[in-house]
Amino acid sequence: MAPAPQPSSETPAVSLHASYSSPHPPTSQTFHHPVSAPLDINGSVAAKKAYLSELRGLVTKMQGEINAFLTERMEEDKKAAEAQGQGLKDSEREAKEEENYGEENVEDDA
Repeated sequence: MAPAPQPSSETPAVSLHASYSSPHPPTSQTFHHPVSAPLDINGSVAAKKAYLSELRGLVTKMQGEINAFLTERMEEDKKAAEAQGQGLKDSEREAKEEENYGEENVEDDA
């Protein structure tokens, strides 16, 4: 998720992009946020701080959007698996994994 410079006449316009694609089912999603603070490498410290501050905020915002999207996709996949009869087995496994999260699982060592 690095900023992608866009060509411009004066200072380059910068935007933050992230793309998601999945072959099953064919799904793609693009996340995009333009950075309004100018990117001026030779600018003042205050200008650089403003740019980096905005970029940091946009990265956090985009991360939240991506997490929400992926959570939604996981729920859709879970519902599809349950519709095919795999849900109970997966739910039991997930519950057991959650119960043992951060703990050593002796059953796996055998």
